[in-house]
Amino acid sequence: MARQSAGKAARKDMPEMPVVDDKTIDFETIELLFFAYRDFVSDPDAILAKIGYGRAHHRVVYFVSRRPGMTVADLLNILQITKQSLARVLKELIDSGYIRQMAGPADRRQRRLYPTLAGRELALALSEPQSRRIERALDGFTPEMREGVRRFLEGMSRPDPSAAAEQVGGD
Repeated sequence: MARQSAGKAARKDMPEMPVVDDKTIDFETIELLFFAYRDFVSDPDAILAKIGYGRAHHRVVYFVSRRPGMTVADLLNILQITKQSLARVLKELIDSGYIRQMAGPADRRQRRLYPTLAGRELALALSEPQSRRIERALDGFTPEMREGVRRFLEGMSRPDPSAAAEQVGGD
């Protein structure tokens, strides 16, 4: 009986869940996205594990290498993480010699980020198996089909306007 009461108490603290018709959910595509993401990150994860790093390190090295000279604020905006989360990862990458941080030329308070040679090599080593995986998946696709895949991925990365409206009205 105490067990049942504890379960009910836990459910009371949960927010009210919307009623959803499961026939409207594209479970097949959701599962394919889960599996694609799992496999897409598996190769870099294995490389990162050997040097004691994780996915947060991968994202930082990737974007700093793609956009040398970006500011810390730019990186925070791209990654959508807290300053505290970024600070720990960035410090580790700087201390390990993968990233260097320099004052901005116009504003000395501005911190600009650059990959070192080792950082650039790491970013390429992590991206190469992902690029191979993408090429294998797109093999035989026409340019139009490839463009469709890019449009799909861009659409997936845009915020859902209905979710924002629900959050505003949900209070």
